[in-house]
Amino acid sequence: MNNSEIQIQFPQPGEWQEFTLTAVYQDAGGYTRTVRYTADDIPTDHAPAMQAVVASLVGMGEDWQAVQVWARLGKDVLTLAEDGAYTMIDAVSLTVEAVHAETKGRRIFTVSDYPAFVITDSASVAFFRYFTQS
Repeated sequence: MNNSEIQIQFPQPGEWQEFTLTAVYQDAGGYTRTVRYTADDIPTDHAPAMQAVVASLVGMGEDWQAVQVWARLGKDVLTLAEDGAYTMIDAVSLTVEAVHAETKGRRIFTVSDYPAFVITDSASVAFFRYFTQS
């Protein structure tokens, strides 16, 4: 069972370079750990994965701006072969709380709203694991 997640808060919607990342995961002893990071704490080799998350958020359009993101590791279908077989791969799925630019209303968006919220590249999976494994 995967009970880990990454929470990302953007204090200024649309200002993607400023954020707080909080990793929530179970350590080897079975205790829930919560560790906070700022943009400056992200290792350089993991910066492209954070950029992939931001690229997904930018795809929402200008009416809605993300203020909080929950990232969870799960499985996604990669290919469907001619014989009907498919391959499952690790993927990071995003759930996004966004604020409307004009009305200031809030809404939750999921992979059902934006298929781009399923990020399958290996760098994003490695990013998730880096922050959620003790």
